[in-house]
Amino acid sequence: MQAPIYPPKPKPGDRVAVVSPSAGLPGLFPHVYELGLRRLRDELGLEPVEYPTTRVMGADPRDRARDLMAAFTDPTITAVLATVGGDDLITVTPHLNDEELWANPKPYFGYSDNTNVLNHLYRMDTVSYHGGSVLVHLGRSGKPHPLTLDSLRAALFTSGWYELTPASEWGDEPCDWRDPATLAEEPPMYPSEGWRWHGPARVVQGRTWGGNLEIVHWLAAADRVPPAAELAGSVLLVETSEEMPPAQEVFRMVRNLGERGLLASFPAIVVGRPKAWDFDRPHTVAQRLAWAADQRAAILSALALYTDDPVVVFDVDLGHTDPQLIIPYGGEIRVDAVERRIAVRY
Repeated sequence: MQAPIYPPKPKPGDRVAVVSPSAGLPGLFPHVYELGLRRLRDELGLEPVEYPTTRVMGADPRDRARDLMAAFTDPTITAVLATVGGDDLITVTPHLNDEELWANPKPYFGYSDNTNVLNHLYRMDTVSYHGGSVLVHLGRSGKPHPLTLDSLRAALFTSGWYELTPASEWGDEPCDWRDPATLAEEPPMYPSEGWRWHGPARVVQGRTWGGNLEIVHWLAAADRVPPAAELAGSVLLVETSEEMPPAQEVFRMVRNLGERGLLASFPAIVVGRPKAWDFDRPHTVAQRLAWAADQRAAILSALALYTDDPVVVFDVDLGHTDPQLIIPYGGEIRVDAVERRIAVRY
């Protein structure tokens, strides 16, 4: 495997693609989407460019792939940002043109179901970015979280090492997108106890791979994950979605990665703070903390069956959490369990 390619970065004033390769939720919630676009212009100084399926729910996978390819091959576009996730991007990536992607590398930002695209680019030795959502994070009610915005700005415009900062607060209760009036309200936030470290006090540096656990599990079922030998020495990223799989199912998904022979490849594992509230499951804070504790125990139980004492960091502010830190996917990360610090190279 060759050294990863970091695509050239955009500059303020550049045109960037805003795409919906997963779900066309901007068409259902245009007020949230327009707020995200305005902040993309005002806060980050970038000019968004939409595509035919950006606001279309249920668009044909071939049409969504066509839009992705149009974004990557347009020489005036310098980055590609997903609006949001969904649940069927696994049907889109087979329609991508790898030769054209290889010839036109660009930074791609997305998470959740966008793990499909991140993994696809990883297998082409191209670095992408786990995180960033025009709807969820730029369209956040009240204002974008400062940690999210600083991380996104650094990932978009800089290329050096970036020290991740543990959030002093966390939340997982978004506003109700069906009610435009809620966009003016700050979401509820709670004091954070920071990251939780397990395993030996050592420093691990390597490339990242993984993403949303549910999507990684689907990719494994579709036989689209890299072989264990290729992942050796990498750092695994894991986080769970708003579907909130219970601890037993998280254990099974991680166990299945072990049965595939993947878990032994990772000397360090970085686990995102799990989302533990949704509109149909409005858990109390105490219930959410218990949910996170159960998920940590499930992951550690599964890892113990297949790995030899890796460094594991829980409740990192990545994935389906607020704030959200951007992680280079296939890029470099340094997990320092001696100083208890994490840095990434954007």
